[in-house]
Amino acid sequence: MRDLLLNFAKLLPASIAHAHCDVPCGIYDPKSAQIAAATVLKMVQLINDLPKENPTVNDRNKFVRCVLTKEEHARICKEELLILWTDYFKPEHLTMFPKLHEAFWNAAKLCSKNKQGVSIEDAESLVKAVDEIAEMFQKTKK
Repeated sequence: MRDLLLNFAKLLPASIAHAHCDVPCGIYDPKSAQIAAATVLKMVQLINDLPKENPTVNDRNKFVRCVLTKEEHARICKEELLILWTDYFKPEHLTMFPKLHEAFWNAAKLCSKNKQGVSIEDAESLVKAVDEIAEMFQKTKK
């Protein structure tokens, strides 16, 4: 059977297919990364608003749920940013935005930093970084 398949493959050689992205063009959007970053910020705010002394079982439950949500949305944000960075933005965009790679690298690092801790400053920095990337994205559409 193996020999039969190999001989068949020789008769009909495969062609190399080229594609420049994982999904059809035109459906990229930074909104999902922005929503994820905003969710990280909101979870940090909720965590910081929880009582520090004598937390109830419901407080502890809310804390755990907020941490899980913060972690997941930081991961989602990083994933969405990496898709934009690697699939949407092209070399010609570097001419328009010389600091494009640095902006994405810093934003991805902020996603990790927000997973590692609970800091309003880090969460606000993530929202700002993602918003700046969204602005670059919008300028490429004009």
